[in-house]
Amino acid sequence: MYKKELSYYFSTPIAYIVIGLYLLAVSLFLWVIPGQWNIIDSGYAQVDGLFQLSPWLFMLLCSALTMRLFAEERQSGIWDLIRTKPISVARIVLGKYFAAWTLVLIGLLPCFVHYFVVAYMAEPMGNLDSGAFLGSFIGLILLSGTFLSLGVWCGTCSKSQIVCFIVSALVCFVLYWLLFEEHYSSLSRGVLDMRDVLFFVTTIVVCLIGTIITIDRLTRK
Repeated sequence: MYKKELSYYFSTPIAYIVIGLYLLAVSLFLWVIPGQWNIIDSGYAQVDGLFQLSPWLFMLLCSALTMRLFAEERQSGIWDLIRTKPISVARIVLGKYFAAWTLVLIGLLPCFVHYFVVAYMAEPMGNLDSGAFLGSFIGLILLSGTFLSLGVWCGTCSKSQIVCFIVSALVCFVLYWLLFEEHYSSLSRGVLDMRDVLFFVTTIVVCLIGTIITIDRLTRK
């Protein structure tokens, strides 16, 4: 299921559009558009803007990635086939989830270019807080995984992809504002506190278990 979903992303324009939009938006805000995230305007050798901007982009991109995972199958009637296949619901959910997360991670890798460019521009060269960057990067990976797990669970709420997208984006926004931002900000300071890591991992596990239970109930109707 994992390979099937991942190959689907790259055999259609979805992967290229999602990764392209994310990298374009980040590059524009960091280097072109004046504002709080612009590296040149800040006058400091730092890429904090990347990690301040990305959560807001991921709320939309992760919701867009996950909105079709189950809504599309419910619309097309493939749900009935799930019960006849020798594959567990858990394996289906995990395969779809990790395929989407892999796509996000691939999209994050080019962000290292911003780090190396800023390190080259720093005075003296290389005078950049690598620990804070790596901590922020780990935090962003965990946050994206959390948004995707929420999106996967919200994707079971309706047969309409638009409804799934809106519900997922709203849930991600509210929970980020109320809960996630504090833990993400802690990691962004370069402090790898296992309590923050455990918080995100636990949230991911709970959401995936909730998705599996929800789908299992829907397929039994």
